[in-house]
Amino acid sequence: MSIILRCVDFSSSPIQVVEYFLEFLIVDDTTGKSLFDVIMNELNVLGLDISNLRGQGYDNGSNMKGKHQGVQKRFLDVNPRAFYTPCGCHSLNLVLCDMANCCSKAITFFGVVQRIYTIFSSSPKRWKILLDHIPSLTLKSLSQTRWESRIESVKAIRFQTSEIRDALLKLTEVNDEPRIKSEAECLATYELGKFEFLLGMIIWYEILFAVNTVSKHFQSKNMRMDVAIEQLKGLISFFEKYREDGFENAMISAKEIASEMDIEPKFREKRIIHRKKRFDESVDNEVSKTPEESFKSDYFLYILDHAITSFQSRFEQFKIYQDIFGFLFSIEKLRSLEIENLKECCLNLECSLKHNDNSDIDGLDLFSELKILREIIHVENDTPIDILNYIIRMNSFTNAFVAYRIMLTIHVTVASAERSFSKLKLIKSYLRSTMSQQRLNGLALLAIEKEMLTEIDYNSLINDFASQKARKVNF
Repeated sequence: MSIILRCVDFSSSPIQVVEYFLEFLIVDDTTGKSLFDVIMNELNVLGLDISNLRGQGYDNGSNMKGKHQGVQKRFLDVNPRAFYTPCGCHSLNLVLCDMANCCSKAITFFGVVQRIYTIFSSSPKRWKILLDHIPSLTLKSLSQTRWESRIESVKAIRFQTSEIRDALLKLTEVNDEPRIKSEAECLATYELGKFEFLLGMIIWYEILFAVNTVSKHFQSKNMRMDVAIEQLKGLISFFEKYREDGFENAMISAKEIASEMDIEPKFREKRIIHRKKRFDESVDNEVSKTPEESFKSDYFLYILDHAITSFQSRFEQFKIYQDIFGFLFSIEKLRSLEIENLKECCLNLECSLKHNDNSDIDGLDLFSELKILREIIHVENDTPIDILNYIIRMNSFTNAFVAYRIMLTIHVTVASAERSFSKLKLIKSYLRSTMSQQRLNGLALLAIEKEMLTEIDYNSLINDFASQKARKVNF
């Protein structure tokens, strides 16, 4: 596992929210208690006081986010002011996983997408046939952990449906293996040749594109809580609007693709099963749905309702942050609050940042500072960082200074930790399989924090190294 430190660097002007890689840790036991002990020991070695911790972020593993035995709960037992945030990018990916597994049609759709990739990728000759037919986008495999796997997989089929079907038909002509021949013909005729698949492909691409756009912004190193909450609200709003008018627009796009592929834009009708009625049953109360209505209600509306519910449950912590820190997001919000509401928000923040008899701020003093600050402040951009820059220039408002620093310190995602693991694959390759842990951490620190290397005076480092290693003793 890797440790990333997020803090507000106000040593330079303007201030920045920065994240620093500390090191990789060897973990033999992945239980919540074992991970907590490893992290605590390492923080003690680094000289970092746990009482100064104001935010913690992990993925959504049960050993990390567990409410009773997870790492975050054990840190909260030691320091209740260490706000825990589940990674926003992981949560978005889990929302997609919930949607993809919520009904049989969605499971079947992604099963077909994976089958198309598998049949071509299993052989260099088949992959060459695919490349001869598609203009640009290659097929991608699905993954439960890669955040962009689903959008990349669907995108390649969405914009090259006709070409991929031609490649499958070509495969049936040149391949003599019965299993591959049958599989390719089935995919070309009974999957890509169905209007229901084309419509589902349009719907999933638009859904995945919207989620992936927000996920890209979430991965920014300086992503702030207020921006994340606003983007999440916008994403939920998109799903609600798409639920109302998205089906009709998707039908138009699907019919255009079906026309290009000479596919009849028609839903497959299921055979009606006539059940024997009892004498007291009313036949008039039965309402039969058309295939299109059934597709819309049982598939389209079902996955969108499931998505909205999943968003609300997986991002509960963001709602809590908005209740605690929301009034600090902008000067406009501060000015819009009545005096009593502003005082209540300040006292609520004091309670949230209080442990035993220690408190980071004084609520009444913060209330007095914000009353003055919201009247005299003038910033070009109304963001928390600009407000904090103004407070530093004024060299005043000590409680507001602490409150804004804590708010900006809280994690939104753990994308930086994921990037460190990507760098780990480049550093510890099969040629360096016997590398020691100390050397690995040193090389990783140099590679990940390479921007800091430009500020180091190498002459002084060389002189220090030479003085320590010199055999000649200076008298």
